[in-house]
Amino acid sequence: MIRVTVWNENKHEQEIEEVKKIYPEGIHGCMKEFLSKEPDLDVRTATFYDAEHGLTEEVLSSTDVLVYWSHALQDEFSGEVAERIQRHVLSGMGLVALHSSHYSKILRLLMGTTMTLKWKHDESERLWCTSPLHPIAKGIPEVIDIPMEEMYGEPFDIPRPDDVVFTGWFSNGYVFRSGCTFTRGMGKIFYFQPGHEMNPTYHIPEIQKIIVNAVRYCSPDCIQRTLPQNVRIED
Repeated sequence: MIRVTVWNENKHEQEIEEVKKIYPEGIHGCMKEFLSKEPDLDVRTATFYDAEHGLTEEVLSSTDVLVYWSHALQDEFSGEVAERIQRHVLSGMGLVALHSSHYSKILRLLMGTTMTLKWKHDESERLWCTSPLHPIAKGIPEVIDIPMEEMYGEPFDIPRPDDVVFTGWFSNGYVFRSGCTFTRGMGKIFYFQPGHEMNPTYHIPEIQKIIVNAVRYCSPDCIQRTLPQNVRIED
């Protein structure tokens, strides 16, 4: 079984009626519902308002893949917890970072860049699969039409990805590297752009399938979740 922790701020769902209607159980609840349908995934959730944001050492030690959505509380997120997550990714925990979590303390720590980009609300998006043989693209069509989404545009200040699996084209002409993989230490990371809280993007079956594929791809499998330190090799 792949042990999955789905993390969400759970702020917008409490404060904005439109978001509450789209995700009555929260974005994390929506993801838990479709991820839990997969027999090889064991799913739990945590939110910003839990003690230590619900991401204690005990929780992370028993997490194979962290699925992470953040937006309004980036600055308020604990730096200590962000560094804790960074350590676990470096030692093999997978990370699926969604939408505006590009600007989270966690991603900026792991990527080492500003993670800045252009953005604009309310554009349609055509999400093109630009690496169809990648495991995250398994069973995904060549293009997914998203009726309304928040536009993210280049330049996107990220280090060179391992792979660009999806590229978004928006109705105002902008393009974006919408699905990128990275390796940090022994951990695999997938950043995925679609998922603005005001749009029902995570209810789209193809988007759900991408996230399921990404969880499996980022799973550490048989990798030992410890980094050796000051190892002495005897002759």
